Amino acid sequence: MKMLNSDELKIAETTLYTHLPKSIKVYGFVFAMNRGKPHHLEVLVDTWPAFTNIIVRPDPNNDRAKDFMKKVTLYSTDEEVLRRMLTVENAIDWSTYFLIGGCDLRHSLMLKEIAASRGVSMKGFSLVHLMTLTEPSHLPDDLESRVSVLNESHADVVNKTWKFGGDDKGYRNILNLIRHFPTCCITDESNQPVSWVLLYDYCALGMLYTQPEHRGKGYAKALVTTMAKRLHSQGYPVYCFIEECNRLSYKLFKSLGFTEDLSYRAAWYEFIC
Repeated sequence: MKMLNSDELKIAETTLYTHLPKSIKVYGFVFAMNRGKPHHLEVLVDTWPAFTNIIVRPDPNNDRAKDFMKKVTLYSTDEEVLRRMLTVENAIDWSTYFLIGGCDLRHSLMLKEIAASRGVSMKGFSLVHLMTLTEPSHLPDDLESRVSVLNESHADVVNKTWKFGGDDKGYRNILNLIRHFPTCCITDESNQPVSWVLLYDYCALGMLYTQPEHRGKGYAKALVTTMAKRLHSQGYPVYCFIEECNRLSYKLFKSLGFTEDLSYRAAWYEFIC
């Protein structure tokens, strides 16, 4: 097992690109790290340079890691090697609460077996559609003239409406995203955001939200369209995860040309000691 340095991360990004879309969440993290985005992560592989497994985890030596929820992301083309990394080589600290997000559903049985052997409870958090857009040229122009960007003063309102926010960690997470990643919003006459979309630290579109009194005006479509074009022009991957129960968002992204690999399903898992 090897921890990658900055030069090796650039090579890993190129390798992960050849495995898109299934590798996209790990690719998104590595893409951001390679462009100098602040992070509290480290990246491990089973072998180098011809790796079959790559894991992104919190850096235990980074003081900022404790300010964020403990999240692990992985991509594997050899589950037996992954099993060894998670058991014999202790690639994950099983002694504290953590999430594994955007994980290939086919690994669920193996993860459940390892968790049980460690006396850890594993809970399926959500099943999601992985939606990607490789070319945005078909998207319409100038859907809304009031599209702008979020600023730090908007972090509180975003945090209060985010499904997984509402606390101090959520606020710090959102503040970090507003400071360092692309955002789009539509504001009212008082210059307050009424609709917005952010980019997670793994470069996926997320937190798309419109205040109830402003719905039905096409704001979400305008924001996703604008953001997709901006991201594509800057070389970002353009993708999102949509919970399978969220039919409205799924319909919106499909209407904008986002597609999914029907042979692939991703899930979020929660591990509780």
